[in-house]
Amino acid sequence: MNLDDHILLWNHVFIKVMDVRFQTMDKGEELPTYRLPASAFLYTVRGSARVWLDHSVHRVERFHVLHGGKGMCLNIVSEDELEYYIILYRAILALPCRQEIQQLLERENPFQYQYAFAPHHPLSLYDKVELLEQEWRQASGLGKLHVKALLHQFVYELLSQLHQQGIQPLKPDLMAQAVVYIREHFKQPITLELIAEELECSTGHLSRLFKKQMHTSPIHYLGQVRVDRAMQLLLQTDATLQEIAESVGYPDAHSLSRSFKKYKGVSPVRFKKERRQQHWDQDLPITMLKYAVQEKQPPRYNEIDYQYQHGTRGEFLMQGRIKITAMTMLICLSMLLGACSNQANTQVGSQTETNPTTTQTKGDQPTGDGQTGEQTKTRTVTTLKGDVEVPANPKRVASDQYMGHLLKLGIIPVGVRSFMLSEAWIEKAGISKDVIAGIEDLGEFPMNLEKLTYLEPDLIIGSIEKNIEDYQKIGTTVFLPYWEGLSTAGPLEKFRRISEIFGKQQEAEQWIAEYENKVEEAKKKIDGIIKEGETVSIVQVANKSLYVLAAEGGNYGSSTIYGMLKLPPTEKALNMKEGFENISLEVLPEYVGDHIFVYGSNDEGANEVLNSNLWKGLPAVKKGQVYMYGGFGEKGDEFVMEDPYSMELQLDTIVNILIATNK
Repeated sequence: MNLDDHILLWNHVFIKVMDVRFQTMDKGEELPTYRLPASAFLYTVRGSARVWLDHSVHRVERFHVLHGGKGMCLNIVSEDELEYYIILYRAILALPCRQEIQQLLERENPFQYQYAFAPHHPLSLYDKVELLEQEWRQASGLGKLHVKALLHQFVYELLSQLHQQGIQPLKPDLMAQAVVYIREHFKQPITLELIAEELECSTGHLSRLFKKQMHTSPIHYLGQVRVDRAMQLLLQTDATLQEIAESVGYPDAHSLSRSFKKYKGVSPVRFKKERRQQHWDQDLPITMLKYAVQEKQPPRYNEIDYQYQHGTRGEFLMQGRIKITAMTMLICLSMLLGACSNQANTQVGSQTETNPTTTQTKGDQPTGDGQTGEQTKTRTVTTLKGDVEVPANPKRVASDQYMGHLLKLGIIPVGVRSFMLSEAWIEKAGISKDVIAGIEDLGEFPMNLEKLTYLEPDLIIGSIEKNIEDYQKIGTTVFLPYWEGLSTAGPLEKFRRISEIFGKQQEAEQWIAEYENKVEEAKKKIDGIIKEGETVSIVQVANKSLYVLAAEGGNYGSSTIYGMLKLPPTEKALNMKEGFENISLEVLPEYVGDHIFVYGSNDEGANEVLNSNLWKGLPAVKKGQVYMYGGFGEKGDEFVMEDPYSMELQLDTIVNILIATNK
């Protein structure tokens, strides 16, 4: 970067001094790796040391200046007694400013640059930094103003000497910093915005750089790191899925399972089971499997170069082929003897072999009279509270959610929560009144335990964790949350989860395929209404509150509008951490797109928003690109739930509104 550009950017930023400190270190003392919370100047005044800024090492003596950007890792090892000043500051681009200034800052950010040099005229810098630290310690309002002035004088002198000495600052390796940050913080909640903020760059720039060099996105890479660590823990420990999820940055076991299957193609439970089953067929014993998912380390050798220095583990690995071969021969011999002894029981063996149950299914064991015990047939289901053994074909199901999902799978529950029996979609979907009349009303959350006991359910589905323990006292219970934090899983994913409990994945996939065909037909009908480059937002106005729904994890039609019809969301909707944001009317213009869907326009309190001057002044409102739909009312409507019946109705409703409004 040339000096003129450097100076230009310093003249267009607002500088906030974060801290000024005078530090001393004894001989041989080490400052552990410290991630800079802001851009920093380090000025040594006495002694010598080795200083690392990320992976660059500098040997500094008295009167050396170093600079590093936010997010860089600082490490110091003193060789003699060391004294130095450190100035932490933040540069904020003053707005409005010319576009070329913004582009220059993104392309060449001097506040993130790294350099280290010994100035030819150190005392002029020392005078300013000494006074800077004294004024900072006084902490007076006037003193803080003087601090800014002194920092600018310090920077002016520094840049002048930097230029005279021909020092070329190093542009930081943003890619490497992002990778290190992700690997260090993957256990914590991380967003693209957070990574960009830590590294003092824009999200767009970081994403482009990541895609160019890593051929993936930062968040996808984060998921890979988390899943790789989860894979290690699955093989190395007997920790539960929930424990592993929490240790690698996922809120619960289900989130981990979804991500694990996305990256590895199988569920964590199946992965662990298959790896344990495979160890008989390979030279690598089960106790050593954990090394298969770790980075390969160079082997350590002693003077006899074919002997590992790994103690018992190294010795076991060297002898593995001999031991495994012997074990394999023993197993084969046992299988041969077993086959011979079973010749007399060919008929029973044939029945067992053709049994269509999966590896997750138990039961169907032959009884004393050679018949199969159908009543003992079970299935293992993975839940957020661990694996649960459930009846393979439950006859009496009670549930506090998911009635529409159950009915679509051909399962009529014996009892459900009160609200589910009066949902608006039931009549619209043509569900028989006789079917609904035969389902017991079990009250609100938690379901009435006395009634639940009387129904003698063989399977209970609960969606709220605090109620599960009570349900478990009555019968086999599966915990399947409908809401996860402030967001929901996708509706198709919900349906798949329910189908897995009952072994009805085939029925679920058949409906999903039919539904997706309807979605494709619907897209053709509305093609051209939302023009290329235009965006869509969804707001909910009710009860004197204003909500904007997210592109993912929302409800009230957002999954149909964004997820199924693929109408383009705004940048705000894409970046919401949860399923929605509760906002004030004043900031609404920042959230809305070229087209606005409004849920609950006839509900109480909606008029305060819809009759406001701010609302009427929105471009989408002026152009008539507003689509009113749905509302809570007494029973709500098809947009309250996300079962298959509701999804079919939502699709028709949204398409009809778009077509009608744009005639």
